[in-house]
Amino acid sequence: MTGVLPNQAISEMISTGQITGSPDIIAPQIQPASLDLRLGNTAWRVRASFLAGGDRRVTERLGEFEMHQIDLTAGAVLEKGCVYVVPLMESLDLPEGVTAVANAKSSTGRLDLLTRVITDNGTEFDRIPAGYTGPLYAEICPRSFSVLVRPGMRLNQIRFRAGQSVLTDAELVALHQSDVLVSGTAMISDGLGFSVDLRPEQGNLVGYRAKPHTGIVDLDRIGHYDPRDYWEEIRSDNGQIILDPGAFYILVSREAVHIPPKYAAEMAPFLAMVGEFRVHYAGFFDPGFGHSAAGGAGSRGVLEVRCHESPFVLEHGQVVGRLVYEHMAEVPTQLYGAGIASNYQGQGLKLSKHFKSVSS
Repeated sequence: MTGVLPNQAISEMISTGQITGSPDIIAPQIQPASLDLRLGNTAWRVRASFLAGGDRRVTERLGEFEMHQIDLTAGAVLEKGCVYVVPLMESLDLPEGVTAVANAKSSTGRLDLLTRVITDNGTEFDRIPAGYTGPLYAEICPRSFSVLVRPGMRLNQIRFRAGQSVLTDAELVALHQSDVLVSGTAMISDGLGFSVDLRPEQGNLVGYRAKPHTGIVDLDRIGHYDPRDYWEEIRSDNGQIILDPGAFYILVSREAVHIPPKYAAEMAPFLAMVGEFRVHYAGFFDPGFGHSAAGGAGSRGVLEVRCHESPFVLEHGQVVGRLVYEHMAEVPTQLYGAGIASNYQGQGLKLSKHFKSVSS
């Protein structure tokens, strides 16, 4: 069995003890091609981000970088600009041949909440080698908003794969011909390219920029906050905007993308030469995203954009990222948007689920 493991295989890994949780893992954590990870009861404020490194445990390194501990049991605020390490409720005992990769959940990324998984002996963020046995930790750095968190909150997700499953460009071309992966012209080169939409069909609202001084976001409050208290609207009448250094933006792809049921995808940043900005903090696209019974209707991808060193002019149709498609080991028994709480199926320009809906 080669490819990304589907929900039924993840359930089997839980039943055989390859994935464990304390308390036990619950059914809503299991997604079509990933498992949601839960925050534990304690956060360590640390001086800087770190990796354990070879032959070192995370708990050892915490002794070097810890500033203080925070009890999350009754809820606690993680402050903007600070770095925290939180043990997760899940642990792994991976078999040889099965690797794992973690990523932020969609709502996490849209809050500019940088969160990455680290492990004992780890030399990379969000990458877990075959055969790993041990605990998981989340490194959390709120970038735009301070957030209120509690144990059991799910900010990260983890995907498991057996073997090499990434589609070649030739395979992507063939798949697009049979299943239509993207609206418009398919830009295929080391994945499926996508561009930014700065000329909406209606109105001139093209995105949002996080305000620098805001209140706290309680991650349990859904549809609660007024976007105007946290975001500035970005409007354009000429198909371009200027990105400010250090600012965080929510934009949307020009193309509608489609992930057929037999495949999964991950958003990857485009080549650094295209500009001084980074697209994507939450990058997993599940089987069934943008899919309908009649075929690939497509859903647009929301872009989480941070500008770096200098102001940069972003123009309509500029290629900003790519989707890397992978084979599923099996078709999931549960697809994205089909009978489960999939907040972003059929989306356009959309803030995280914590904010009230707005009209353009």
